[in-house]
Amino acid sequence: MSWIDITEKEKNKFNHLATHPLQSFEWGEFRKKTNVKVIRRALVENGEILQSFQLTLHPIPHTSWNIGYLPKTTLPTKKLVDELRKIGKQYNCIFIQLEPNVVVSTASKQAMHSLGLISSAHPLFTRHTFHIDLTQPDEELLKKMHQKTRYNIKVAQKHGVSVREENTQKSFDIYWKLTEETTKRQQFYAHSKKYHILQWETLPHTIQKDSLSSHLLFAEYEEKPLTAWIVFVFKDTLYYPYGASSSEHRDVMHSTLMMWEAMQFGKKHHLKTFDLWGAAAPNTPASDPWFGFTQFKERFGPTRVEFVGSYDLVIKPILYQGYKLADKLRWLLLRLRK
Repeated sequence: MSWIDITEKEKNKFNHLATHPLQSFEWGEFRKKTNVKVIRRALVENGEILQSFQLTLHPIPHTSWNIGYLPKTTLPTKKLVDELRKIGKQYNCIFIQLEPNVVVSTASKQAMHSLGLISSAHPLFTRHTFHIDLTQPDEELLKKMHQKTRYNIKVAQKHGVSVREENTQKSFDIYWKLTEETTKRQQFYAHSKKYHILQWETLPHTIQKDSLSSHLLFAEYEEKPLTAWIVFVFKDTLYYPYGASSSEHRDVMHSTLMMWEAMQFGKKHHLKTFDLWGAAAPNTPASDPWFGFTQFKERFGPTRVEFVGSYDLVIKPILYQGYKLADKLRWLLLRLRK
């Protein structure tokens, strides 16, 4: 068995093993355009790929050090961790952060610690998310929703709110305008406009087997877009990573209808699961920035999923302690500015 670098030639085989959009070949191509180093490798035996991963390296400003990030893989093995440690030393990494796409259990937690990994001081991806089973009939989906949510869907339909897909430059400009409005109103951090543009230009907008695609959905009232979502399709799953909305005409419940019509979009394309891309932990206080998003999603009757969490593979122990302190100070300053 040996590790090899993955090229465009092995794209389909690589994607076939990936379990999440962030591990897809297409996502790696986008990340390259953001000036991030992308390393794709596969463990091969007798010409067959047994295991693969996509790692990104992020430079620490004004230093010669890097941080590695490995999101949404399968449960790591000793061979994988050994390869990551080798890469970490080669590319001057202080640590590599792993966030597997693995449901939490006693066994999965023990597996992470047995590999010498420690719980991350600053997780990046949410530990919880919600899933909706799209194989259910509409009646069952509606039955599981909060009564007020079902009512609000009818309100939106009665007012003539409509949802459509439009993957054009003009539609992206509208989406970004709504994103700026939403981040300002709700005071949360978002990726830059350049990041979103590069993502939109890189990811395909047509659904293909074992390929990541990106789609813009709009909820409109009186021909005016009021809610805009970017959704991903990867394999048999629909994902909701980005959403924005206007504060206008909130009485017509355009955001609620968007969620319902996104489900219909998934069913139309024969997808099995709708992953709502993150949620706050149970019993999170109302003051938490994720509380509103979580409450909105929860009212659609999804199943809560908890992952094993975020772990660090420490390469430079002394520098790692210094980095953790500096990172705490950085986030404190950001919160104070906010």
